[in-house]
Amino acid sequence: MSSRANILEKVKQNQPSEVSELPNLTFLGFDTFDILEKFKLVLKSIGGDFVEVANYDAIIEFVKNNYDITKRMITTVPELTEIATTDWFNYDPHTLENVELTLVKAHFGVAENSALWVTDDILGQRVAIFIPQYLAIIVNKKDIVATMHQAYERIGNQEYGFGTFIAGPSKTADIEQSLVLGAHGARGLMVFLMD
Repeated sequence: MSSRANILEKVKQNQPSEVSELPNLTFLGFDTFDILEKFKLVLKSIGGDFVEVANYDAIIEFVKNNYDITKRMITTVPELTEIATTDWFNYDPHTLENVELTLVKAHFGVAENSALWVTDDILGQRVAIFIPQYLAIIVNKKDIVATMHQAYERIGNQEYGFGTFIAGPSKTADIEQSLVLGAHGARGLMVFLMD
C-alpha cells in the first residue's frame, strides 16, 4: 500500500461515526425534504451545536446560563445589548483579542454542509467572527436552503466588501490526524435556530 493510500485509509478509519452514518435525508414523510433536520445533523457532525429559540429573550437566557457573562462579549445584534456590547465597531481590531463570545446574525444557512453566510454589513468588523473563543450565530429557520447551488443563487449579484461561509468551529489536523479545535478561530460554534 502506498503512503497516500495508507494515509487516506487512516483518515477514513478515524472519521466520527456521525459523519459516515449520516442518513440520506432527501425525502422524509410526505415527500418533503427536511432541510432543517439535515442542517442540524451536519452541524453536530462537524463539531457545532444548535439551540432552537423562539425569540431574542430565549437567546439571552441561554447565554446567561451557558457562558461566563463576566467575560467580554460583543454583538452586532441590537436586541442582545443586555448581554453583549455593541460599542466596538470602530475599535482597532487588535483590541478585540480578549473577546469570549461574539454573537452575530447570518443572512442564511445551507443544509448540506451547515454553512452560514455572513457579510461585512452584519459583522461590524471582519475579525469579529474569527477572534473570539466562542462564536454564536443566529439564523432564521426559514432562511436555510438545501444546497450550495441554492446558496449561490441567493447571493447572486449582491454587493458586499467581504463575505464568508462559516461552518462549525475552527478545525485543523496535522498529518497524523490529530484534530485540534480553535487553533485558527473560535473553539466552539453555537447556532441559534430562530422561529
